[in-house]
Amino acid sequence: MKAMIFAAGLGTRMHPVSEHTPKALVAPAGKPMLQLVAEKLIKAGATHIVVNTHHHSEKVRNFVNGLHYPGVRFSISDESDQLLDTGGGLLKAKELLDGNDPIILHNVDILSDVDLAAMLRLHMKNDSLATLAVSNRAAGRVFLWDGGLQLAGWENTKTGQKILCNASNETMLKPIAFSGIHIVSPKIFSLINETGVFSITPLYLRLGQNQKIIAFEHNPERWIDIGTPEKLQTARRLLEQFPNVF
Repeated sequence: MKAMIFAAGLGTRMHPVSEHTPKALVAPAGKPMLQLVAEKLIKAGATHIVVNTHHHSEKVRNFVNGLHYPGVRFSISDESDQLLDTGGGLLKAKELLDGNDPIILHNVDILSDVDLAAMLRLHMKNDSLATLAVSNRAAGRVFLWDGGLQLAGWENTKTGQKILCNASNETMLKPIAFSGIHIVSPKIFSLINETGVFSITPLYLRLGQNQKIIAFEHNPERWIDIGTPEKLQTARRLLEQFPNVF
């Protein structure tokens, strides 16, 4: 099974920690975030992991080249020339991710106890184009889901802006925040007509009009976006408190 770690971000919210160290290599408790995510993916069955790079790309490349796990291969999708965002980054890695099996996508700065194996089973059972890990927590932007947890739209909770893609009854939609972990079918590549720099969010909203994109709900209490120095400290406390969970 193949997986991709989105590790190309600039890490601006992590300053000054990320000034000389790429966010992917910041270590909450002994291990860099990139390695924590890679090991989670390997436990879920990943045998080929693609890592995209941009900020301090050589440092990330050198670290990845030093990772060795039996039966696991790592590849670099180099975005040094231009940071492509999540959608563009996925598309650039198309040849590396080619195959017939589902692909797990994971942000490098997400620490969680999300059960990837259970998420994969749900994805395959529903024959979904994409399955998104989500949880009930406060967020500035959320996806909107219908009663069957099929993607129906998106909302900016601060401005009230909404984009609907598959909603028969807007008042019944459930707002749930995306957790930076998703599984996609490889057939998604044949449906992408966007080019260059683009987020995966509008891609999902476009494809959600006639494709099956579903939610996998998880416990928000053991999930954290390690995007700031303050959240890095929280992640360290979680890892110390639950060393065998994450």
